[in-house]
Amino acid sequence: MAAVIRVTGAWVGLLMDWLDREGLEAKALRVAVERWSSEETVPVPVWRNLLDQAVELAPGHLAPELAIGRGVMPGHVGALGYLALASDTLGEAMLAYQRYENLFYGVNLAQVSVEGSEVEIRWPREGNELGQRADGVGIAALVTFMRRQLDNPPPPSSISFMEGVAPGAAMAYEQFFECPVRWHDSHVRVRFPVSYLTQPMLSRDPALRVLLDRQAQALVRALPSDSAMDRQLQQVLLRLLAEGEPTLARASAAMHMSPRTLQRRLAGHGLSWQQWLDRSREQLASQYLQDPALSLSDVALLLGFSEQSAFTRAFRRWTATSPGRFRQSVRPLRSPAR
Repeated sequence: MAAVIRVTGAWVGLLMDWLDREGLEAKALRVAVERWSSEETVPVPVWRNLLDQAVELAPGHLAPELAIGRGVMPGHVGALGYLALASDTLGEAMLAYQRYENLFYGVNLAQVSVEGSEVEIRWPREGNELGQRADGVGIAALVTFMRRQLDNPPPPSSISFMEGVAPGAAMAYEQFFECPVRWHDSHVRVRFPVSYLTQPMLSRDPALRVLLDRQAQALVRALPSDSAMDRQLQQVLLRLLAEGEPTLARASAAMHMSPRTLQRRLAGHGLSWQQWLDRSREQLASQYLQDPALSLSDVALLLGFSEQSAFTRAFRRWTATSPGRFRQSVRPLRSPAR
């Protein structure tokens, strides 16, 4: 049976933030959004209905879905916000999105290809039940994220959607994206210069910086040192965890040293590689479990475990309690979603 597309509860929180920015009371919609934003998964029909209700509250806006998407923050995309931080370049972040899109939609739909001097990321019609408004929110969020990470970013080369909008809204789309927008295509497409891919991730976004600081603090507790090499090791670990392969061999290769040299470095702190890996995972897990935007399966993935059950067994070994009970016992961090 084909996988069913859905969105996350954290993503639905975009609507609450938009209502706040617009100063809209919308009591009934706020109650519904609050109810669904606490869920790990939200069916697409529910998301479309909530989005339609929001759009109806803004009759003076030609394309309010773009303003909703423009408000995206890392807390709205859950694990993908953290995975972006493990990327050195925008190209790596795009590949991380493609690899882990199923965390967000429940399926992998995105396709990335290089077309001459341009890169295209596209989503096919088959399996996409989102509709134009939801697609507009998603693409506005994607382009906003890219703009925040680049210095003086050029606009996308072109954008395509599978449905159409009224002429006034079409003009609003072109003004927002600052590029030609095509309608009634076979795919949703975003094209941009291939030079985007080598741009370093700047993390100028204050909310991204909050996540980065939390990760850094957790890793410092695992390896309390302020040397440049140890900070490099901490950043290498985040990338390896995101890739699901946190091994000594891969870490030493990424740091351009032999495994023996890295082992000696850790031995200077009284740690073996496995001890440091376990300690780092424990500290990161304690942080991630306080973020309500992350499901337990998200946390397991961020820590480099292939299955949630493996994470649960490891967490019990570290703390003598389950991840679920730990989450219930701590006060949640305010997710950087606003």
